[in-house]
Amino acid sequence: MAHLRTTAIFAPAIAAMMFFTGLSGPAQAAPPHFNKTVKCKQEDPDGRVVPTRIGNSELGWNHFALRHNIRKCKIVNAALKGNVDIVSGADIQYFGYAMRPGQRRVTIVVKARYAQKTADGRYKMDRGQKVGVITAYCKGMRKCPEWVNQ
Repeated sequence: MAHLRTTAIFAPAIAAMMFFTGLSGPAQAAPPHFNKTVKCKQEDPDGRVVPTRIGNSELGWNHFALRHNIRKCKIVNAALKGNVDIVSGADIQYFGYAMRPGQRRVTIVVKARYAQKTADGRYKMDRGQKVGVITAYCKGMRKCPEWVNQ
């Protein structure tokens, strides 16, 4: 019960401190180091040159290679060469397909950001540069089958 009274006493002071210092809530952690180096790039049918950056564990090549088992530029680029499937402002999605004889077809989804910053503003590229591929994965699977990388 004492804890509730203490919280109630200090809550207005904390709110005032946040107002006067310009804080609006919990600080968002800085993103892990992001490698802006372009590993591969592809022009889409609408003339956008979409880079795939090395990135980090949150987005880019290092994200999807480990998390979704896509480790070849040709997989990402094949989807980017195809039709643009979904556009929502600067967010673009492309669907591609991988097939192996005797296996079912796998849909490859590539999500890209065609803007200088990510939607949440945590990542910013240099002037005139685009974020590019955020992630790529096999639809309906946690990880793509190994044969996709062959």
